[in-house]
Amino acid sequence: MTENVSMPTKYDPKSVEQGRYKWWLEGKFFESQPNSDKKPYTIVIPPPNVTGKLHLGHAWDTTLQDIIIRMKRMQGYDALWLPGMDHAGIATQAKVEAKLREQGISRYDLGREKFLEKTWEWKEEYASHIREQWAKLGLSLDYTKERFTLDEGLSDAVKEVFVRLYEKGLIYRGERIINWDPEAKTALSDIEVIYKEIPGAFYHMKYPLADGFGYLEVATTRPETMLGDTAVAVHPEDERYKQYIGKTVILPLVNREIPIVADEYVDMEFGTGVVKITPAHDPNDFEVGNRHNLERILVMNEDGTMNEKAGKYQGLDRFECRKQIVEDLKAQGYLIKIEEHVHSVGHSERTGAIVEPYLSKQWFVKMKPLAEAALKLQQDEENKVNFVPPRFENTYLHWLENIRDWCISRQLWWGHQIPAWYHNETGEIYVGKEPPKDAENWTQDPDVLDTWFSSALWPFSTMGWPDTNNKLYQRYYPTDTLVTGYDIIFFWVARMIFQGIEFTGKRPFKDVLIHGLVRDGEGRKMSKSLGNGVDPMDVIDQYGADSLRYFLATGSTPGQDLRYTNEKVEAIWNFANKIWNASRFALMNMNGLKYEEIDLTGELNVSDKWILTRLNETIEKVTDLAERYEFGEVGRELYNFIWDDFCSWYIEMAKLPLYGDDEAAKLTTRSVLAYVLDNTMRLLHPMMPFITEEIWQHLPHEGESIAVAEWPKVRPEFDFKEESGHMKLLMDIIRSVRNIRAEVNTPISKKVSLFIKAKDAETVKILEDNKAYIERFCNPDQLVIGVEVEAPEKAMTAVVTGAELFLPLAGLINLEEEIARLEKELDKWAKEVKLVSGKLSNENFVKKAPEALVAKEREKLADYQEKYDTVKKRLDELKNMK
Repeated sequence: MTENVSMPTKYDPKSVEQGRYKWWLEGKFFESQPNSDKKPYTIVIPPPNVTGKLHLGHAWDTTLQDIIIRMKRMQGYDALWLPGMDHAGIATQAKVEAKLREQGISRYDLGREKFLEKTWEWKEEYASHIREQWAKLGLSLDYTKERFTLDEGLSDAVKEVFVRLYEKGLIYRGERIINWDPEAKTALSDIEVIYKEIPGAFYHMKYPLADGFGYLEVATTRPETMLGDTAVAVHPEDERYKQYIGKTVILPLVNREIPIVADEYVDMEFGTGVVKITPAHDPNDFEVGNRHNLERILVMNEDGTMNEKAGKYQGLDRFECRKQIVEDLKAQGYLIKIEEHVHSVGHSERTGAIVEPYLSKQWFVKMKPLAEAALKLQQDEENKVNFVPPRFENTYLHWLENIRDWCISRQLWWGHQIPAWYHNETGEIYVGKEPPKDAENWTQDPDVLDTWFSSALWPFSTMGWPDTNNKLYQRYYPTDTLVTGYDIIFFWVARMIFQGIEFTGKRPFKDVLIHGLVRDGEGRKMSKSLGNGVDPMDVIDQYGADSLRYFLATGSTPGQDLRYTNEKVEAIWNFANKIWNASRFALMNMNGLKYEEIDLTGELNVSDKWILTRLNETIEKVTDLAERYEFGEVGRELYNFIWDDFCSWYIEMAKLPLYGDDEAAKLTTRSVLAYVLDNTMRLLHPMMPFITEEIWQHLPHEGESIAVAEWPKVRPEFDFKEESGHMKLLMDIIRSVRNIRAEVNTPISKKVSLFIKAKDAETVKILEDNKAYIERFCNPDQLVIGVEVEAPEKAMTAVVTGAELFLPLAGLINLEEEIARLEKELDKWAKEVKLVSGKLSNENFVKKAPEALVAKEREKLADYQEKYDTVKKRLDELKNMK
């Protein structure tokens, strides 16, 4: 029923949105129903970390997901959108440690247990902030099923996975060169390293031969690691150095004798062809060292300072050590030259510190078997994961084909502590979900698992796995759709896929919709250093959540980056304002119409039939485009229908019956207004949930919320193709007359004569039957319609499909200018004729294209040719008048 409340005159996003999300939550509209007889549909939400702020990228993820889940819910699915948060090991621990430093204490002062208590307090505080931001954005989440990657159920799933992979031989502990973050003092996986171009240098040094006869020239970008050199290597086929293989050199500054080895790893064409080998500080050197049984000498501490193996450089920061070593090499005559250059250097994705290749004992996942299973799945067209756009599947496959083992241990306290124990006396390793029985004789590994290890299990761990009899798991897994940015395909998407296959035997989701990055108006990535970041909550405060959501949904195509400007969001605010004003007009003229009084069986006029047909077309297009995730096109269709068709045309035409004396016509128009506006708000609701809910509550309606109203359906009885053609003719005439008036600066308020030469008697009848519209919107003092109408002297002309228009504007028309205008129009139609003729003369197009498309092109050609001929005839007449 219609609420007895009038809409405010002015559209104010804050007043519209304030409290609405609470009303939704109290109504429990978004709870999934595991016992429902509806078909289930599941969205996977990328869990934000608990550092407290949602960025625009996350707002983009969740807006697209909310659009999908709202539409599916309205389409009658049992829709599950399960919210959750990620513990974000490195980021969260860094935040808490920074807070402790402000108090003059460290985590070591507190001890592990107390530190974790502090971190849980942080989590609870900032998790509430995230929920507030979700709600402010208007996300229709099933809050009753919220999960956290460190909650009891997910922790159980993580232990289960670790133990199973270990028992299968896919998790192992070993000494390897890993990416080390000296600021966070933890290992990083390969994809947690961001490469940046920075200034650097090649340092060319002399390594004297131990026999005293000369030296070998070695070049390096990291002189500080030379303190850990245990060999130099040359290519076995390099004629320059074959004579030296098996000999030794003296390591400068250290005076340690090291061998010259032959290894095919060396590129003879690069540099001097002689490579220093530092097995503890370079992954390639590590492999060379293994092949030649070389000692591994670690010369750095975990914080990036030099250790006791560095001799007199002990205690220096690695970069300070580099400067000092270069000075010493120069002083002792070992430095040959320094070549400055720009090179790509790895930085920690979390702290920004320059990553150090570092020899360390860590836990790894053996990736090749898992990657092979994921690759095999993609060969199964029925059961593969579908990437949208498809090109990102190649990105994903390339990574799997070139996979490296995954370092999963992190030297942190916040996270899933590795379920492995070491015997205090024997050193034996025990791995299990529970501690060993004689726990006092064992010490648990202090490290925690990479955050992505638990996030990789998200689609099924949140459903109660490993309990596969759980109702949630049985009903909602595998899930339907994941939406995420291309920047975490490797971090998260790939890992969810191979873990899903390994532990459930199924793909974790059917579709992955990939979007790009949010950039500023100049196309730059948003960052703190540039100061160009945008807080989505600030945007909502200024323009409302609906405007931000619509912008995020429509501002880009799948897979492409999005450029943010306030002007774009403000333009959408203007669109929302237009919707508000149009709805107010409609409601003001419904005179308290009740839902049960809506009657579309009365005599519909041409504009009624046209808008109902256009609504059908819009429903069909929007539904199809949304199913294909083409939300930019969805937005364009809705914008055009609402702004142009409904507001600019139908509402104006509806004023004729609404302000007339025919009560039956009034009721029909009110009913059409109510029906079209109701269905339009439903189509728009997933993108703009707040304003549509507010308007819908004032419209004649059934049900408690638009969020659970039925998705609009195409109604064949409202397909009026013929009348829509009539309406198009009327619109073309009105538009053309307005354009002519504008050209000669004649306002619509000033009456002028209008002569319409129709192509046939049928067109004359159409125009006569709808003369009221022409009179209302063209304001002629004389209206002449006929087949034999003659063009008045010195008249402005326009050609529309089926008719020619003449406006005698003596004294206002410039003959030369009118001829010039018509010549431009003639050229336009000539180009159109040529373009379509070329297409139809192409045998391949005619043979291969669908018949309907070919027929449409032939219709276009006939229409363009008729317009060309009409303009040509009129142009010749005017030229003869000169």
